Amino acid sequence: MTLFKFLTPGAHSLRRRLLLGILVPVTLFVGFNTFSLYRQTLDSLNTAYDRTLLASAKSIGEQLDVVGYDDAAELRASVPYSALEAFEADNQSQMFYRVSTLSGDVVSGFADLPVWRGEIPNRPPYAALVDFYDDRFRERDVRVAVLLQPVASHNGRTMAVIQVAETLEVRETLALQILRSTLLRQALLIALIAFTVVLVVQRATNPVRQLSRDLQARREGDLSPLSAPSAPRELQPLIDATNEVMQRLRHLLRHQKRFVRDASHQLRTPLAVLKTQVQSALRGDVEPGQALHEISDTVVRATQLANQMLALAKVEQLRQQSELPVTRFDEVLRGVALDLSPLVAQRDLDFGIHTQASAIQAHEWMLRELSRNLLHNAIRHAPAGSELSVDLRTDGRHVALTIRDHGPGIDDELASRLFQPFSAGDVRTGSGLGLAICQEIVSALGGSIVLNNRIEGGRLTGLDAVVRLPVKPPASGAPDNPPGAQSRP
Repeated sequence: MTLFKFLTPGAHSLRRRLLLGILVPVTLFVGFNTFSLYRQTLDSLNTAYDRTLLASAKSIGEQLDVVGYDDAAELRASVPYSALEAFEADNQSQMFYRVSTLSGDVVSGFADLPVWRGEIPNRPPYAALVDFYDDRFRERDVRVAVLLQPVASHNGRTMAVIQVAETLEVRETLALQILRSTLLRQALLIALIAFTVVLVVQRATNPVRQLSRDLQARREGDLSPLSAPSAPRELQPLIDATNEVMQRLRHLLRHQKRFVRDASHQLRTPLAVLKTQVQSALRGDVEPGQALHEISDTVVRATQLANQMLALAKVEQLRQQSELPVTRFDEVLRGVALDLSPLVAQRDLDFGIHTQASAIQAHEWMLRELSRNLLHNAIRHAPAGSELSVDLRTDGRHVALTIRDHGPGIDDELASRLFQPFSAGDVRTGSGLGLAICQEIVSALGGSIVLNNRIEGGRLTGLDAVVRLPVKPPASGAPDNPPGAQSRP
């Protein structure tokens, strides 16, 4: 649970999690490897000393003699204990032997050495009938080798059982030395790995700390993109995402500042006019009916201005939505045309509309506001009794909306600023926000909008408003064309 707590996200720093995530498995592996190596060394050590025990048993077997055959055989041994001194190492261990017949009768050696009760393995480790086992003799741990030695002479033949036991002091001392040496080497290895990992992790996480210091050192309100050319590739997605968020925040702040600035500037004028009109009516400077009529016109213009400014703010709000619904543009366009039909009838326009089924990824309000502003402008500027056509087509990837009127068109000076807020062609009939709202909507949907004077036969015959929207807007929300509109006379 402790290790899991350390490795869980948020428990500690990234550097500590990296260190623990690397060093803990390496330490466990080195520990397991140390234990395995120690066991293998002990096995090799036992094999070497067991070979010595077997040599001792064979040396004793060479000094045996027999008289008689099989059950009547009499086994004789003349083995001085000094014969085993050559196999005792550094006077640390002590060896004992016992020679007996198959029936267990002691012929020579230590009679109290425990009798062998085992059996010879099917595949003994040496080319001899030998068995090795651990036992206790005279309250000491011993390693015993049992050799079944055939004994033959001119006078007889039999089988002898030779047991040679050795105390474990030398084996234990050597095993302890091997263990200490192995632990020392593995400890040095772990220390080297730990130092290397700490150094590498320190260098690897240095760009993260540097990035953190750069962010902390920034002035309040500084949303400029992060620049970390030395950062590793693994950090680039985080830096790019952070820069994208900063860009969105910078855009939002700029939009909010502009909205507050424009709102305070544009609403001041109609409110001042309204105050003057009310004061004039109270003083009796104008007739009450005329005063109310002027006040009503001012309120209507102020309300229209407020609604359009709120529409601009709503466009920015909808722009931030990650998933836009799929909307039938043709149905929205026909609904707007039906709502504006009284204006069309009032101006006696020859109105025609042609639409193809066009489903695009956009909010219904955005498409409705776009269609309403463009169509309302066309109706307002079209001469009475003239022709006005609306055409909506799609090629599967883009949707193209074209609104054609037979109005006076636009001049070059106005075309350069027509899509800027509060740049109305006629300040008496508009606030200058309609086309700005259209531009913001089109930009949010990744499309383009242009106003083109239509020239036929060398003369100006009207204005074409053309909007192109992708069926699915780009993920970044960036328009296909740079912000703004292109117009030509």
